[in-house]
Amino acid sequence: CFNSGSSWNNCDFETNLCKFLPEFNLQPGWVRRSGQSVMGPPYSDHSGNESAYFLSLSSEMQSSPAALRTKVFLPTDEEHLCQIRFHYWVSQMSGTFMVGLQKHSEDTVTNIWQVSGEPRNQWNVNTITINSAEKYEV
Repeated sequence: CFNSGSSWNNCDFETNLCKFLPEFNLQPGWVRRSGQSVMGPPYSDHSGNESAYFLSLSSEMQSSPAALRTKVFLPTDEEHLCQIRFHYWVSQMSGTFMVGLQKHSEDTVTNIWQVSGEPRNQWNVNTITINSAEKYEV
């Protein structure tokens, strides 16, 4: 999320989980790894870099729900936009990858994007624009 006059805040997992994904929000099953690990594909990040890091679900968790939660973002308006661009890899033959929005006044997470039939075993990319008049998490 960024102000209209500023550049993107980049989260690449090279040194940690970055400021968007606080450490305590990394639920069991998620692993920060590179393509050089012995966990199987993908063998590089979205740019083809084999030593670059990304988050991956451990194989024993791939049939169970697993979530990542961002920090709290401030409300959006015409001057303060929020666009989240992310690269993702789907190797499983079943299952759904979803992005949800939870506003501070709500107890439930609203599904704002999902995919289940995307080309598998390759990197895909998506950009989501978020509008919220109150503080929120993704």
